[in-house]
Parts: sequence; structure tokens; C-alpha cells
Amino acid sequence: MELYGAIGDNDDSEEAADLFRVIGRQVRLLRERAGLTQREVGDRLGYSEDLIRSLERGRRTPQPDFLDAADDLLEAGGLLRAAKEDVTRAKARARVKHPAWFKDYAKLERQAVELHDFSTLALPGLLQTEEHARSVFASRRPLLPEEVVEQRVLARLERQEILTCWPPPLATFTIEESVLRRPIGGRAVHSRQLEQLIKFAGLRSVELQIMPTHLDEHPSLGGPFILLTPKGRTQVGYLEIQNTSKLVTDPEEVRMLSARYGSIRGQALSPRKSLTLIEKILGEQ
Repeated sequence: MELYGAIGDNDDSEEAADLFRVIGRQVRLLRERAGLTQREVGDRLGYSEDLIRSLERGRRTPQPDFLDAADDLLEAGGLLRAAKEDVTRAKARARVKHPAWFKDYAKLERQAVELHDFSTLALPGLLQTEEHARSVFASRRPLLPEEVVEQRVLARLERQEILTCWPPPLATFTIEESVLRRPIGGRAVHSRQLEQLIKFAGLRSVELQIMPTHLDEHPSLGGPFILLTPKGRTQVGYLEIQNTSKLVTDPEEVRMLSARYGSIRGQALSPRKSLTLIEKILGEQ
């Protein structure tokens, strides 16, 4: 039975490979401390010597069963067993596939210390449930192949980790009220999506505001945009429409987007009133 997966070759595989090399070095040091050869470890655990050698060099992905067994055999005291969650996450990231036009932004987003999102037609991807995201991608025209839909859903869910990691970025989301009233995926899916918005709004690092539709003025009808500040770098803007994206780095253009976003938030409902509106819409489902 194959218990090691080959490392992928997409953009995130380098990070996964770094982790697997670290684990491989730990296995080698523990093995040498125990006075065992690669062949002896393989024989006792039921794997080939070649697989142990490849693992120690970081060329193969260590599976949970191996980490458990090796931890016991090498008396690692839980060191290898504790790596299982990191390995699972790294494998998932290595499988994530963003569309080509989105990859540059996705890399910056993972480094964000501050993020501000104005959404006019769809919910921010960072706030979507799995069901909602799947409905969005499955209904897209021209149709996407099933495997691409699943890849996009996985990629979208993986991005959401930045909101719950520590330290999280300061994140604000301002969403047009009309977006909340469109029952993407049906009433049941939409209800669970609204419940998730309420959950995210409860995070200390997140502020969620709704732009009501009854206003007779609007500071920005030019479409959605995002303002993003990567760690140690200056703020940038991000625009996206019809699978075409633009990363805005010109300081004056970024300044104008920032000023515009300030006006948008000033006219939107407060976070507390926005939460009340979401709860009201949820109650109408």
C-alpha cells in the first residue's frame, strides 16, 4: 500500500516541501538517536528502506499512520504525532488551485495585516460557506468542470484561515444589502450563509457593515474593490471583474480607493445595526 504521496508542483508546494524536509530531518535525528538504520526502521514499521530514505530527504509526504508509528518506535514523545495537523494542512494547500489571474492576489492576501473589502454583487469569498461557494462556481457560465468547481471551493475555504489564525489581520467588510437578499443556492443554503456572516461578525478582528439600498446617494457605484496591506509593505488595491483582475500599486490610485472606502463605510450601517439587519433577513427566510 502506498503510504506516501508525491509532493505537488503548484505554487504552494514549496511551502509544503519545506515542512516535509523539516519533518524528514526530525525523523533522521530521532532514528540516529535510537541507533537504528533506515532499513531497520522500515522493517519494524512495514515500509521499504527506499521510502524511509525518501521521507528523511523530504521527498515524500509523511502520512498520519506513519507519524503515529514512528513517534512510538523512535520514542519521540509526541513530536512527530503533533505534526499530523500541519501535514494535513500543507497537503491541502498544495492541492489548492486558484485561477491564474487570481494567484498574485492570493499570495498577498496570505500576508495581510489589514484587509478592507467592498462587495457589490457577491459575498466576499472570505465569508462564504462551502455550500454557497459551490453554488456560485457550479452556476457560472460557461460551465466549469466538476473537478474545477471542487478545486475552486477548496481554494476559497483555504483562504478563510487568515481570519481565524493568530494574529489575524484587521478586516472590514462592507456589503451591499441587495447581496444579502439574493438566496444563492436556495433558501436553506442562504440561511446557513447568513448564520455564518453573523458568526464572522462576532470575531474581534472583523467589522462587517451593510450598505442599505434605500439611500438616495452612493459614494461609489464603480464596482467592488479590496484594499490590502501585506506585512511590511505598503497598501495596495485589488479590482476584479469578469475574470479580469488588476492589482493597484500606484500610491495616488490607492489613496483614492482608500478615501472612497472611508466614504462608503461612513454611509453604511454601523456594525451593530448591520448585524441586526442580517438577523432580520435571516428571520424572513
